[in-house]
Amino acid sequence: MVPPSPVQRRVRELVRFTQQLQRVHPNVLAKALSRGIVHQDKDLVVINKPYGLPVHGGPGVQLCISDVLPILAKILRGHKAEPLHLCHRLDKETTGVMVLAWEKEVAHQVQELFRTRQVTKKYWAITVRVPVPAAGVVDIPIIEKEVQGQQQHHKMTLSPSYHMDNGKMVRVRPSRNAHLAVTQYRVLSSTLSSALLELQPITGIKHQLRVHLAFGLDCPVLGDHKYSDWNRLAPQKLPVGILKKLGLPQSKARHVPLHLHARQLTLPALQSGKEELSLVCKPPLYFVRSLRHLGLGIPSQDQNGDEDAAHPGGR
Repeated sequence: MVPPSPVQRRVRELVRFTQQLQRVHPNVLAKALSRGIVHQDKDLVVINKPYGLPVHGGPGVQLCISDVLPILAKILRGHKAEPLHLCHRLDKETTGVMVLAWEKEVAHQVQELFRTRQVTKKYWAITVRVPVPAAGVVDIPIIEKEVQGQQQHHKMTLSPSYHMDNGKMVRVRPSRNAHLAVTQYRVLSSTLSSALLELQPITGIKHQLRVHLAFGLDCPVLGDHKYSDWNRLAPQKLPVGILKKLGLPQSKARHVPLHLHARQLTLPALQSGKEELSLVCKPPLYFVRSLRHLGLGIPSQDQNGDEDAAHPGGR
């Protein structure tokens, strides 16, 4: 038997860390989520959402988080427990802090806090290239558009309020379909070809962080195979330096997962007399390993990453 090459080992590692929970039995998924709980009280349960799992069902979705909320509730409170309720959503490929509520009324209360922008959200992202300046605010509206060509599809994109005309800045009449989108960012660590960013979305538009990074700062999220190229849906084309550090050829770049993690979420007090709730989730193991491969600094408390999502059946 021929031993696997370093590239084969790296691909297998990425697949193992990102696809373990997508085709398991609902009971196995619920147990994995229960091991990833970062906070629990009489009102809320907060989980560290694994990679590759949609929050809601839909065409082609075999298993989603909402499917297993009744099972998770029974694991935590016994067989007579009522199902937990979703308070917000994260994209399928995004990992990190996700809030659930025991009662529908509490879920509505938290949803209203999100809607009125009273929740502070911070994300980590590994980016291809380094933004200039190293900290700032991207304040560019976002709109959904159809991409013409062989692969006809829809994407979110920028809808700037100004454009250059003969060297002059000219204000553009805003589209009725464009959404206000504001993102604060700062570089936590960087090399010549990549960076670890902290992102704070002030608004909550679909794919906002990915669009602002890719099209606003020209620094797409590592593993973003949708927004790294406007015209095509194709694996992200990575610089040679990044491929070398990751131990992958370009032909295997499609296996690189999206490196976008909901790191921290701060909720205002749900009841008078209570304190605000700050919730923090470790990044997944593949994220931490990519930081190490790329030579990016890792905050000391996150050296090991979250291994539970990579071992749904126990270790």
